[in-house]
Amino acid sequence: MRFSENWLRSLVNPSYSSDELAHILTMAGLEVESVEAMAPSFDKVVVAEVVSIEKHPSADRLNVCQVDVGFGDKSLQVVCGAPNVAVGVKVPCALVGAHLPGIDIKRSTLRGVESFGMLCSAKELGLNESADGLLLLPNDAPNGMNFRDFYALDDKIFTLKLTPNRADCLGLFGIAREVSAITAADLKLPVIRPAECAIDSILNVQIDNPEACPLYCGRVVQGISLDVVTPLWLVQRLERGGIRSVNAVVDILNYVMLEMGQPMHAFDLAKINNSHPGKIYVRYAEKGERLELLNGINLELEPDMLTIAEENAPLALAGIMGGIPSGVQQETTDLFLESAFFSPEVINGKSFRLGFSSDSAHRFERGVNFAATRDALERATELILKICGGKAGPITEAKHALPQRQAVKVRVSRVNRLLGIEIDGELISAIFKRLKFDFVVDGDVFCVTPPPYRFDLAIEEDFIEEVARIYGYDHIPTSLPRPEMSMLPEPEVIDISSTQLKHILINRDYREVINYAFVEANWEIDFANNSSPVVLKNPISSQMEVMRSSLIGGLIANLQFNLNRKQNRVRIFEVGCCFTKNEGNYQQIENIAGLCYGDAVPEQWGIDSRNIDFFDVKMDLESLFLPESVIFEKSLHPALHPGKSAQIYKDNKIAGWLGELHPRLQRKYDLPKAPILFELRLSALSSRILPKIKKLSKFPPVRRDIAIVVSSDISAHSLLESMNAEKTAIVSEIYLFDLYSGKGMEPGKKSLAFRILLQDAEKTLVDKEVDEAITKLINVLESKYNAKLRS
Repeated sequence: MRFSENWLRSLVNPSYSSDELAHILTMAGLEVESVEAMAPSFDKVVVAEVVSIEKHPSADRLNVCQVDVGFGDKSLQVVCGAPNVAVGVKVPCALVGAHLPGIDIKRSTLRGVESFGMLCSAKELGLNESADGLLLLPNDAPNGMNFRDFYALDDKIFTLKLTPNRADCLGLFGIAREVSAITAADLKLPVIRPAECAIDSILNVQIDNPEACPLYCGRVVQGISLDVVTPLWLVQRLERGGIRSVNAVVDILNYVMLEMGQPMHAFDLAKINNSHPGKIYVRYAEKGERLELLNGINLELEPDMLTIAEENAPLALAGIMGGIPSGVQQETTDLFLESAFFSPEVINGKSFRLGFSSDSAHRFERGVNFAATRDALERATELILKICGGKAGPITEAKHALPQRQAVKVRVSRVNRLLGIEIDGELISAIFKRLKFDFVVDGDVFCVTPPPYRFDLAIEEDFIEEVARIYGYDHIPTSLPRPEMSMLPEPEVIDISSTQLKHILINRDYREVINYAFVEANWEIDFANNSSPVVLKNPISSQMEVMRSSLIGGLIANLQFNLNRKQNRVRIFEVGCCFTKNEGNYQQIENIAGLCYGDAVPEQWGIDSRNIDFFDVKMDLESLFLPESVIFEKSLHPALHPGKSAQIYKDNKIAGWLGELHPRLQRKYDLPKAPILFELRLSALSSRILPKIKKLSKFPPVRRDIAIVVSSDISAHSLLESMNAEKTAIVSEIYLFDLYSGKGMEPGKKSLAFRILLQDAEKTLVDKEVDEAITKLINVLESKYNAKLRS
């Protein structure tokens, strides 16, 4: 929101400098992004009138002008080459001794003719970057007047970076109310009087969808003239607010929008060809309807787009932009003025879908002051009659259920508890009065009704924030908390943070990546076999249309990015949220996933080069779960190789997946080799059981190795689980150290070799005890799995 400081000070003029005003606005939550001078510094420039012109005797493109600069009967001779110089025009004239941006004006002789100054363009004064000729001034500009004063150049442009909840400050009235509340300065808003009705012409209004447009006001104005020039003061306020001048009517409506925050529109009454004379419709668009908008776009309307229409055709896109067919042109003499309140829900999101925005849409989608809709129409009518002439008809108003502003209870005790300071009821009452809130006091409870222009006030905390803003955040003292510290018992389960898990993977040569949670729909099908993902209503691009249910797609895209840049060894991981839906219920799950590609270790002289494999990454995952153990069971996953993938279990619950990328996806994504991937539920890694303390034995351990032959479909894990369940107390550890199948083995058989360590904490073991323990383990394998000792 841009505005002129001079304009603001005409409404409220606190005794603060420009910088101080910017600071207090920012501290009150209206961030001032910039404060810029309206014009660079220059002096000795006055308003001048060209009295006469003669051709330069020695130059075809130069003219010798006599100009009146307010020196009485004495004129000033100035040589000028501007194409638009003419007798009677009024322009800025820099006198001898003037200092312009980059130019010092001196008495000079141009091809034998003396010149005592310079007639100036906007570029030479630093007002524009380019200019086609002299800056022409209104005919009533007083000769000899200081140009800076006449053009109000000792002004500054404020730019506010408003948050979406402060739509009330998208007009100067709202900003002035804020400044008045913050500084306690007097607020002087212009008095808006109803226009005199001199004609009976009306257009009736029919609202087909009251929930979309609860209030619509319209008025016919006849006999206007657009040959008039928009007053300089109005044009300046528009331009300094970032809006260019078009014609007097459009300028007035834009001015009222900047002043009151109420967007308006004017239709050329002669171009509304209604088959039932005298009616305007507010309705949703019908299938197949089109409208050429004022920005030149020929738009095919959709059924959820609200329109202002005549009997058989739309005239404007409600709350966004008018149409060219009914637009105001130079020959327009009769108007239909519109001022309405459109529900923010109806306008919200339309600009994004259409690919363009407008000042009207920017305001309506945030909410405008529905209590000032009629006043804005009266204000615009007053200015049009004053500047363009004409006669006004009565206002036609169609009104339905407007938003209700429910009273909210604000407790003094709650204010003090949340702000951490003591503010009494009298001060809170004074703050609410400065904010123009209606309220009733009952003891230490305020019952406050939000004003119609503050859509951001709905609960008690909103009003407490208002108290803090006006009281001043910088007046709230800083106090550090002083908690009482005490030792707490350490739980038997240790919580592990995602940061700790990241450090484990980083120490194992992984690098973290961060990807968008919005992904392509094809990724969901390829990597998660998810045909019904969570679809976004307003995706930021066509490649980010759904929410991910797996992190794998993003890692594959990261791998492609690295391979395209000749990075042939990639080890990456990501921690992020995944999203699923089930029968309309949405769930957010946090996962950790990783990808390994290329050599197992960086190139070096001491180790032969080899590709990373399933078991390398399996070791990395086991380090994540230490000191607890997990189970890897062969299983199928849509994104993984059917013979090289495993499901991971912890405490008999699924913890995640590990495997090599499916060959089909390797070909589809044009990868030279298949990467190894894993994806785990973060909840499965979030806690650890404390290690148990046991007595160290002083006696030597005994080692026995056994090799057995079993069916190929029996997993090593099941064998280990059975032996650990039946082992005697002296067996301290059993682990697999060899697997063989092939030549010398029967078809469908494999050989597994286990290393068994036995140890007693109280004595040295004898052969009999060891043999009994080993025999028991062998019997378990023989009875359960029909295992045979390998000879």
